[in-house]
Amino acid sequence: MREVAFIKQNKEKWLGIEQIISGKIKKNPDDLSSIYINLVNDLSFAQTYYPKSKVGVYLNHLSAQIFQQIYKTKRIEKNRFVHFFKTEVPLLVYQYRRYMLYAFIFFFLFTAIGFISSFYDKDFPRLILGDDYVNMTIANIKKGDAVGVYASGSNWGTAFAIIFNNLIVGAKLYVYGVFGGIGSLYVMLQNSIMLGAFQYFFESQGALKESARGIWLHGVFEIFGMVIETMAGLILGASILFPRTFSRMNSFKIGFKDSFKIFLSTVPFTIFAGLIEGFVTRYALKMPIYLNIIIIFGTLSIIVFYYFIYSVLRHKTITKDAILPTERFRTTN
Repeated sequence: MREVAFIKQNKEKWLGIEQIISGKIKKNPDDLSSIYINLVNDLSFAQTYYPKSKVGVYLNHLSAQIFQQIYKTKRIEKNRFVHFFKTEVPLLVYQYRRYMLYAFIFFFLFTAIGFISSFYDKDFPRLILGDDYVNMTIANIKKGDAVGVYASGSNWGTAFAIIFNNLIVGAKLYVYGVFGGIGSLYVMLQNSIMLGAFQYFFESQGALKESARGIWLHGVFEIFGMVIETMAGLILGASILFPRTFSRMNSFKIGFKDSFKIFLSTVPFTIFAGLIEGFVTRYALKMPIYLNIIIIFGTLSIIVFYYFIYSVLRHKTITKDAILPTERFRTTN
């Protein structure tokens, strides 16, 4: 069968599936399962006879969306909050994992810009961080307390102020994605350049090690959360710019729903980062160095495991009893 004939023969069916995915048409789990099996058969056919065609990519996307619909319509007996973090978010992170890669690439690029700019222009940190902060930190370094700025204010007052500020920044990283993702990248550019200049400033003062003992106690959750929030913003922007076969509005609805869940997953990490900064960072240079290392690498292990490793493991667990499109194709060849 020619590809044009294959598309013409199934076009209405596929468009109907798009309506189901967008929520305009409701189906029970049994009907969704039948639709999924039929769609996988179409995908296997397309991958076999039209391997270089975009129809395979399109059908693979539909299959993944229908599979999620099947899973979501199953009865959830466990706590909804637990289900959200245990299943929904990991599956979405896995589905949109390439956007995490894009976010990390831009993060490292922008941070490098801040660091290199500071290397070639010694006044650049003052331009980014401000004269008052730089002068105060230099004075603290001379007194042997490189992270003395974190000791100011009360524990709870500092924690609440930082949590509020970081939630605002995170919201901007996500919401500004509505401008085609460019807004998210702009906010990340600002914060990443500041981080690069910040790190070079301490290195130039010979206090990089001391600053790292304090800054990265809370910085792991804070910075990693910033990258994930940018990822969510890029997903939101892509849903507008690249609707594929969906209407732009339906694509935006799907992108918003998925990206918002990923964004919400960063809130607990942002809160914990603020609590660590308010209650722990101020004692960074007074605690044994092994305790600094345990906290820094402990927080790093938690967030890396959740977004990188657990998302893959959860995906494999959920799909072990189901034949996903790519797996189905392998079994037929």
